[in-house]
Amino acid sequence: MALFLDEMDPLDIFVFGSNLAGKHGAGSAREAVKYYGAIYGCGVGPQGLSYAIPTKDEHFNVLSVDTIRPYVVDFLAYAAKHPYLNFRVVAIGCGLAGYTPAEIAPLFANATPNVHLPQEFVDVLNEVDTEPQM
Repeated sequence: MALFLDEMDPLDIFVFGSNLAGKHGAGSAREAVKYYGAIYGCGVGPQGLSYAIPTKDEHFNVLSVDTIRPYVVDFLAYAAKHPYLNFRVVAIGCGLAGYTPAEIAPLFANATPNVHLPQEFVDVLNEVDTEPQM
């Protein structure tokens, strides 16, 4: 079953981790093809009712966080330009790419209210917000 299928409405966009080749064969990328109109062969950006953020290159090598960052920045800009849409982000990079939420969540710190992050990202961002200042 799709990760958000029961919870989504027509204005919801499924945001998933992909590879630059757009070979959506496993994980949330496979869900995106099966349920949300992701296009096989398209590894970046909006497609159907989904949005691809690459976490691996075209050879399935894991991208560095610094390489993933501009793709997240582009996504956040896209979300800000489409405030009438709800973007449901899965824990990109934390499955097949092997990152932890602590490594990826900070990339989403400046998300607009229409970007709905997974709880593990929210928990990380809340920890950062509540750390005592010295």
